[in-house]
Amino acid sequence: MTAAFTDTASARAGMPGRTAFVVSDSTGVTGETIAEALLSSFPAFSFDRRTIPFVDNEATAREVAAEIDRVAAKGLRPILFLTVADAELRQILGGSQAIIIDLLGAPLNALEAELATTPSTSSRAGHKDNERRRVRKRMRAVEYAIEHDDGQGATALEVAELIIVAPSRCGKTETAMYLAIQFGLLVANVPLTDDSLHEGEGLPATVIPHVRRCFGLTSTPLRLHQVRSERWPNSAYASLQQCTRELRGAEKVYRRHGIPFLNSAMSSVEETSAAIVQAMELRTEDP
Repeated sequence: MTAAFTDTASARAGMPGRTAFVVSDSTGVTGETIAEALLSSFPAFSFDRRTIPFVDNEATAREVAAEIDRVAAKGLRPILFLTVADAELRQILGGSQAIIIDLLGAPLNALEAELATTPSTSSRAGHKDNERRRVRKRMRAVEYAIEHDDGQGATALEVAELIIVAPSRCGKTETAMYLAIQFGLLVANVPLTDDSLHEGEGLPATVIPHVRRCFGLTSTPLRLHQVRSERWPNSAYASLQQCTRELRGAEKVYRRHGIPFLNSAMSSVEETSAAIVQAMELRTEDP
C-alpha cells in the first residue's frame, strides 16, 4: 500500500493542517477530483492529501484502515474520501478513526432502492478498465508534452491535437502540461522568438502546415517584463521595450494566420485551459 501523491502543504506555519485520504477500488482519479473540489472550498486549512488506489480486497482494506488509525492517533482525525463500491470493504474502511465522506455509498444505495436491483460487479470492472485507460492516456499525453516542450520535436507535430504558440514566458508550458494531465490531450508548444517574429510569416516553418491546430497566448508588456525579470533581471530580454515589441509582433502573427489567441496575464492556468478547449472545440472525453 502506497500513497499515490502527498501534499505536504500542511507543514506551512500558521495554517491548520489535516490529513485527507482518498481511497479507491480503482485508480482514484475520480475521488481525487471530487476531494480537491471540496477541500478547495476551505482555503483557511492546508491538507496533506494521500491517495491510495486499487483497494479491492479485505486484506488491503484492513491495511489502509490501520494506516488511517495510525495517523488519527497522532492528532486530528483524518478525512476519508471513499470511492469503493463493495459494501463490505466500505464497512471495514468506515470503521477507521476518520471522518468518512462516502462518495459512492449513498448514491449506490439510492439507485439500488429506486431501481429495485443490486449494482452489477461486471459494470464496476468495466469502470476500472475505463479509469486505467484514462490514466494511460494522460501519462502518454504528459510524455508528449515534455517531448514537445518549447519547440522540441517540432518535426512530429502532425500527432499534436493542439499546438500552443507564444513568446517566451507567456505560459505555454504550464498550459500544455495542465491540458495533458487533466484532459489527456496531446499538446505541443512552440516559442515565437524575436527573430522569427520579424522574419517572413512569423511562424516556424514546421508549424505552418498545422496552423489550424494552433492557439496563441499573449500577455501584457508589464506582466511579461515582471515574469522575465524574476530570472533575468536587468537584461535586454526582460526589458519593457523588448516585451512590448514581442507581444505586438505575436498578435500580428496570430491575426495574419487566423490563429485564435487570448491574453493569459490575468488568468489562471485552469481558466486559460478551459478557454482553449472551448475555442478549439477539443474532444476531452476518453475514447
